[in-house]
Amino acid sequence: MQLTSPLLKTLISIITLFVLAGCGAEKPADSTETVGADGVRTIQVTGNDAMKFNITEITATAGEPLRLTLTNIGKMPKQGMAHNWVLLKPIAESEINKIGMAAATQGPEYLPTDQSKILVHTRMLGPGESDTIEFNAPTDPGAYPFICTFPGHYAIMRGTLKVTAP
Repeated sequence: MQLTSPLLKTLISIITLFVLAGCGAEKPADSTETVGADGVRTIQVTGNDAMKFNITEITATAGEPLRLTLTNIGKMPKQGMAHNWVLLKPIAESEINKIGMAAATQGPEYLPTDQSKILVHTRMLGPGESDTIEFNAPTDPGAYPFICTFPGHYAIMRGTLKVTAP
């Protein structure tokens, strides 16, 4: 086969297109982050019937304005499998467990009566529901845990907001 063969030229063109398409700087359409017209970064978080968040680590700069949208992509009824997103102050694992256990007895939103360790949270969501919250990342760099406080979920449905210095 000669290097000038039309078939070879076509194959090289197709391969080149695929390589160039894969090198773009844009995020894919299913990205978990977007930036709004107002310049605020929006983070898309989902919770599912397997008690999993799609994201377990978020990074932000100290004081950065953030918009977080939680969507429950599960199908199970809200009474048995609801989700929220609760950002906590940097606390020990034993304190996270106390919050999770206390929340299980605190009514339909499943938030503890003492919310002094909670920085921000979404509503409790049933299947197909979404809630968006806006907040500034904490000003102190560090690791801030986030959990779902629906009964029993806090043990595995969790992650960390890592805040870095500006």
